[in-house]
Amino acid sequence: MPIPELLDGERAVDAAAPPLPWPALLALSTAGFVTLMTEALPAGVLPAMSADLGVGQSAAGQAVTLYAAGSIAAAIPLTAATARWPRKRLLLLAVGGFAAANAVTAASGDYLLTMAARFAAGLVAGLLWALLAGYARAIVAPRQRGRAMAVAMAGSTVALSVGVPAGTLLAGAAGWRAAFALMSVAAVGLTGWIALGVPALPGQAPGGRRTPLRRVLGTPGVAAVLAVTAAFVLAHNVLYTYVAALLEPLGLGGRTDTVLLVIGLSSLVSILATGALIDRHLRALTLTACALLALAAALLALCLLTTTPWPAYLAAAVWGLGFGGAATLLQTAVADTAGPDGDLAQSLLVTCWNLGIATAAGAGGLLLSWGGPSTLPWTALALLGVALVAAGAGRTGFPAPTGRAVARSNDSAAQPSQSPHDPA
Repeated sequence: MPIPELLDGERAVDAAAPPLPWPALLALSTAGFVTLMTEALPAGVLPAMSADLGVGQSAAGQAVTLYAAGSIAAAIPLTAATARWPRKRLLLLAVGGFAAANAVTAASGDYLLTMAARFAAGLVAGLLWALLAGYARAIVAPRQRGRAMAVAMAGSTVALSVGVPAGTLLAGAAGWRAAFALMSVAAVGLTGWIALGVPALPGQAPGGRRTPLRRVLGTPGVAAVLAVTAAFVLAHNVLYTYVAALLEPLGLGGRTDTVLLVIGLSSLVSILATGALIDRHLRALTLTACALLALAAALLALCLLTTTPWPAYLAAAVWGLGFGGAATLLQTAVADTAGPDGDLAQSLLVTCWNLGIATAAGAGGLLLSWGGPSTLPWTALALLGVALVAAGAGRTGFPAPTGRAVARSNDSAAQPSQSPHDPA
């Protein structure tokens, strides 16, 4: 197709596209918010939580580890097992699972019961993350899928930038149990919002054949997206998990909250930019995200070499700009690449993401013990070099704009998207 005709076709499709279904997308975004808050909240209330449960902080910290373990264990098998379930019913069950798990966490005085609730929360989180991306993409026109993903994923960014600090403040004022109880109440309210405001979607047709996992992995481009995800998430979490240790030699040990706030606020800017540009510039945005995070790591390495503290704030701002839209970019890339097997591909990405978080915690601790804080940014730089190479070479997973436009034109011709106005 000649380029002028392609551009005219894009304009025609954009002009004909219906408005975004904001109530539904914001409900999905709130589901992401609840998921991230449930995951990250223990880190902010660990001393009080450990004292109340009668265990040390390292034991209480397993609340985060078990949540991640649940997500890793559940994402692929639960997504495959529920492929034929109606999507809305599955979404309601997952959010209801958060309501129950957070209620148990808030009420439990027993350490083992609390850890079991955290593992259960991780199980539904693995399922929900794999479900959200496909849901957001299915209720909009093909040309709006990137923007819909950005809205749906914005809740997790808001949770990290604003929600977790606010939850920590609430826990300090009213107790850590109040924070988890509030998340349970929010999840209950969200089930009502989803029931009323989110359109129903069918699961896989009963006669449809389940795609083997190895075939999804063998889909051209999927491996490249997963490789970028693994390297990027490892790099980010090697730095993020031990950010306090990085700041200590710079005399900023007491300013960790300020640095995290800068990262969070610039992440919000990143998600806004991603939503505006992703539908036509996914490849460029992915390469830019990797490069920005690499620049932040280089600035942190420079700070530690010179013991100069002020560039750390600049590094934090650049860090947030690189990280904020990353989940949206990578989930969009794997969904575009996998096509009808998108939910299963998303479960692979969710597993890869959580493995990256868990691996970074262990590897970062070893690096910190072996070589001190200065080893962390250099390790992150090396990992981001791998991510840049994988993204640059993976032209199937991260196609150039013209290839992406052609693919989407073919997709909209072959598979009309279900809009919120279509019958469920």
